[in-house]
Amino acid sequence: MQPMETPPDGHAEVRVVAASPEVARRVAEVLRRCFAATEQRSYPAGTEGGTCLQLTVDTTRPAEPARSWLETSRSSEDDRRRK
Repeated sequence: MQPMETPPDGHAEVRVVAASPEVARRVAEVLRRCFAATEQRSYPAGTEGGTCLQLTVDTTRPAEPARSWLETSRSSEDDRRRK
């Protein structure tokens, strides 16, 4: 596995490894409903089969339900810092 560059601030690289391409695509679709995302890249996961899918999500542009979750987690994080 090659070392990855750190994505820009507010973005996350997501790697999905699944037994089939369809399962990996379903996971990517859920992520796209929550966050703006790049086009997915997929390739074989290894010699035993499976699919590896990668995409970058932009957490600065969340949609529901991620927006609610992010706002809640940020306020909890701020509370912990104050203690």
